[in-house]
Amino acid sequence: MIIFKKSIPRRTFLRGLGASVALPMLDAMVPALANPMESLKKMPLRVGYVYTPNGIIRDRFRPKTTGSDFELSDILKQWEPYRDQLLVLSNLDNAEVERINGHAGGASAFLTSCIAKKTLSDVEAGTSVDQIIAKKFGRETPLGSLEMCIENAAEMAGQSEGAYSSAYTNTITWASPTSPLPMVHRPRDIFERLFGGAGATPEARQARIEEQKSILDFVRDDFARTKKKLGASDIAKLDEFTETLRDVEIRIEKSASNNLDDMPDIQRPIGVPEYGEHVDLMFDLALIAFQTDMTRVFTFMIAREFSELVFTNLGHSDPYHPTTHHRGNKGKIKRAGDINVYQASLFAKFLAKMKNTKDIDGSSLLDNSMLVYGAGLGDGDIHSQWNVPIAILGGGSGKLQSGRHISYEDGTPLANLHVTMLNLLGIETESFGNLEGTSTGELDLSRKA
Repeated sequence: MIIFKKSIPRRTFLRGLGASVALPMLDAMVPALANPMESLKKMPLRVGYVYTPNGIIRDRFRPKTTGSDFELSDILKQWEPYRDQLLVLSNLDNAEVERINGHAGGASAFLTSCIAKKTLSDVEAGTSVDQIIAKKFGRETPLGSLEMCIENAAEMAGQSEGAYSSAYTNTITWASPTSPLPMVHRPRDIFERLFGGAGATPEARQARIEEQKSILDFVRDDFARTKKKLGASDIAKLDEFTETLRDVEIRIEKSASNNLDDMPDIQRPIGVPEYGEHVDLMFDLALIAFQTDMTRVFTFMIAREFSELVFTNLGHSDPYHPTTHHRGNKGKIKRAGDINVYQASLFAKFLAKMKNTKDIDGSSLLDNSMLVYGAGLGDGDIHSQWNVPIAILGGGSGKLQSGRHISYEDGTPLANLHVTMLNLLGIETESFGNLEGTSTGELDLSRKA
């Protein structure tokens, strides 16, 4: 039998001095003579958690109706093109409101469902759900997970809340109960994790960066050899991918020259619109990481609790955090809600790119993802952790029945969502977290209202 179709390994890298570029999913990665349907059953599922601080104005997020014909709120309208892959979950509680101190509790319990230890030094919470997922998914990817943020935690290390360390508000990700993972705010650092080359020395990477060439210049020979093995469709996909990669590189170089990588000292209000550019860039890096299967898990704090960002592009002059403590002031409530809508619009751009990026089976990255968007505080004004805003976007590789708003009984633990997702991902789990009343069971994601 003559076989005309060539195949290349799914895990194919283009390599050069201090550089290593993983290829996106290509048709040539389905082995010759393989049963296509069997291959497609193994399509990777991706998971992302996007965290917004200081709560979300509930009336701008929560739909007024339930079921499949729910009315889109201001925030949800930003995601209207993906309504059929949108699942809004109401009445989930992050913690008992009096048990955990404000912002520190909101962030630390969001993915751990654990009580943060009241301390300024020997911090302790719990292993976060994203890291449990990463431990399993990371067996098949070069990187277990990516942890991203916008603001430089090192400049905020002294910003504690009461007797709670700033470590609790600077991350939502915990490798173990005593190991909070740092969130990376520099796009260049994320880029180097993805493409710097696992075996490259720091000196080789620095030499490559100082040459001020594209990373594609360093893998040109390998790129040319690989292209010869591909068909016309795959060549077009690869060309599109490299254009995207180069665009991200150029924007990283621009961000570095504009000091976007190093945000100003927290005492000085941080101006926006560079915020939007920074968020877009980090989302694009997450997209590339998913596209190349470098990792299947990311977390992203699009601002930290207590954030002093000033959204000048929205006409604001007051910092983010004080604005959310509105005390019923209608002007502040509107401004805080406008920030929430703006952040949702930035996420919408990421959703569009996920939807337009195809997997080998013809579906999209969004079809094969579960993206959780939400906050650790239900009401930032009073630090309430009841009824936190939560939405899941993406098809979940057919594991989700989306396009609905489900309102659960008052007091349903957010930890139940973590149990449900872990089980959907093949990680058998009965309980999660140590908060009183958590893990009362799985959430019924198929109920009508």
